Amino acid sequence: MQAKRNGDISFWYADIGGVPVPRPPLPGDIEADVVIVGAGYTGLWTAYYLKKARPSLRIALIEREFAGFGASGRNGGWLSGGFTWSREKYLKTSTRQGVSAMQAAMAGCVDEVIRVAAAEGIDADIRRVDNLTVATNPAQLERAREECETIRAWDVDPNRVEMLDQAATRARINVRDVLGGFVVHGQARVQPAKLVRGLAAAVERLGVPIYEQTTVTAIAKGSVTTNRGTVRAETIIRATEGFTAGIPGEERTWLALNSAQIVTEPLSPELWRAIGWEGHELLGSAAHAYCYAQRTREGRITMGGRGVPYRYGSRTDVNGQTQQATIDQLHQILMTLLPQTAGCRIEHAWCGVLGVPRDWCTTVGLDPTTRIGWAGGYVGLGVSSSNLSGRTLADLILGQDTELTGLPWVNRKVRRWELEPFRWLGVHSMYQLYHLADRREAAGLSHTSKLAALADAITGH
Repeated sequence: MQAKRNGDISFWYADIGGVPVPRPPLPGDIEADVVIVGAGYTGLWTAYYLKKARPSLRIALIEREFAGFGASGRNGGWLSGGFTWSREKYLKTSTRQGVSAMQAAMAGCVDEVIRVAAAEGIDADIRRVDNLTVATNPAQLERAREECETIRAWDVDPNRVEMLDQAATRARINVRDVLGGFVVHGQARVQPAKLVRGLAAAVERLGVPIYEQTTVTAIAKGSVTTNRGTVRAETIIRATEGFTAGIPGEERTWLALNSAQIVTEPLSPELWRAIGWEGHELLGSAAHAYCYAQRTREGRITMGGRGVPYRYGSRTDVNGQTQQATIDQLHQILMTLLPQTAGCRIEHAWCGVLGVPRDWCTTVGLDPTTRIGWAGGYVGLGVSSSNLSGRTLADLILGQDTELTGLPWVNRKVRRWELEPFRWLGVHSMYQLYHLADRREAAGLSHTSKLAALADAITGH
């Protein structure tokens, strides 16, 4: 099925009347105390907390397109506070207490984002909800139980996660062939573009200029060079997430993984009664080829997944336009889980990129010698993780020794990705193996396919 609209950044912008008129670019050479490259969630949160902590700081935000152009305005709207990265990898350079503290800090981002949104008058369709992961075959159910137990074992509040049987899962959302699932409490749904636009306005009210339509061509100690002039500053923050590979010298730092979404027309009350979903839960599945969905404010369903997972050389899309094959794949996932939607129109499709470190574990840090900092590699958890990044970077920049600056992701070093064509071959092999594993499990394999383990081994997932 073709979408009525493809690209135009995302449905989230169509929902608020279209993409914004860009702010003025950098007017030429300037000086600042802190310059932040990238005006998405990470850059904006960093500027917000810095300016709140020290109003006298001269902060400049540099953005190639407009604030919220990237993943911040295109994501699935999961304010999850989740922690899907490998705890064991962080544990190698930390302690169990440290990793647990990091998981708790991530979970706390949900309340913090909601607090700031209320304080700044940001209406982002925020609704507190549970996160439901469903299993539709025995192998998926086995993984769901394992993940539920892992979360419970590490979480400071073991009651935050709950395993559901078949009847309890179906009572929440009437997913076809569902066998069970697990739910994580204490999360929220957001309208991503509303959140990032509101946050940008809040930062501007604090006196931080956002220079848009300004392309960074080089980052070095003490200076950021752009096509509009040079910004000289003692501290520089790279907040470019999935677009990091486009900065000279950073081509292999983080891989630009593609993710795409479709959104239906508003569903009728009769159709909603057939589906359920009265709790507006965030919805995912225990399949290897991951998907993510939400029920929107006006009664649509968004469904997201990897689609065509990676473009050669970490290239990015053009204004969110995605391939018809990806639209078809996401539509098939939607109809497989919720066959009740088979007759619904697909009104919009779009895609974006997210940053993936070589070990699939996010980091935040500040080099004390160069005073160049970074945050990202969120692997799809940026709505909440970016908030913790912003608070942590503010503490690091101000030289404060806090609970946040001691978390195990701070200043964590990760090796770079391989040269092409090895990156392309590795990522595409991984997802092909995931799809094969899902098909084998759907055909009756009662345990997790070994093909999935091979996929993880190839890329270090």
